Amino acid sequence: MDDWEMWEMHDEVRLSPRERLALLEIEASLRRDRGFARRMGPPRRGVWLPLGVLLLAVASAFVAVMGIRTSDPALLWCFALLWPLTLCQAFRLLCRAARRGDRAASPATRRL
Repeated sequence: MDDWEMWEMHDEVRLSPRERLALLEIEASLRRDRGFARRMGPPRRGVWLPLGVLLLAVASAFVAVMGIRTSDPALLWCFALLWPLTLCQAFRLLCRAARRGDRAASPATRRL
């Protein structure tokens, strides 16, 4: 179903063809605005950041344990490089969860 058919289905709204065209142009320009779509659209359930944090945490733990067991400086340096990256990504994930929770809160609870 295209936009024109959608407008034909609503009998209670009577717009002239020129008004319909203007409205369709406005909607098309709003769809192209990524920032507006991000603010107004449903939040995307991105799985890459949680998966990345999980993989980095597992890799960091593995390299730390193996570095301690073998006393290999290369493994300890790998841990020293992986751990801050893991913490930064975990912080991003935490900020995303806090932002999502803030949006889900009702206006009455935001005032408290």
